Amino acid sequence: QVQLVESGGGSVETGGSLRLSCGVSSAMFGSRLAWYRQRTGEQREFIALIKPGGATEYADSVKGPFTISRDDGERTVYLQMNNLRFEDTGVYYCNLTNAWGQMYWGQGTQVTVSS
Repeated sequence: QVQLVESGGGSVETGGSLRLSCGVSSAMFGSRLAWYRQRTGEQREFIALIKPGGATEYADSVKGPFTISRDDGERTVYLQMNNLRFEDTGVYYCNLTNAWGQMYWGQGTQVTVSS
């Protein structure tokens, strides 16, 4: 069973930055890592992903200000969030999909952006 633990969430003012981290309990080699966000009362939405070779994809709403990265040696995936807006508020979840298609989720970390 793979465990994912997010950290780095918190409260920040509009225009501020946060860096989320997600620690993975097993080797990440061959796995796709992603971040999702869930606003209150809404469905979970895709934010960003990074493939085993390092290729990245982003939701249109976060292209530019957000950057996903991974450190396979440290078993950690990051989400650098700059120029945060009120609408970026939500619970951010880390997701891992391994080479066999099995999917795992973290427990989430709250990000609150206020003016």
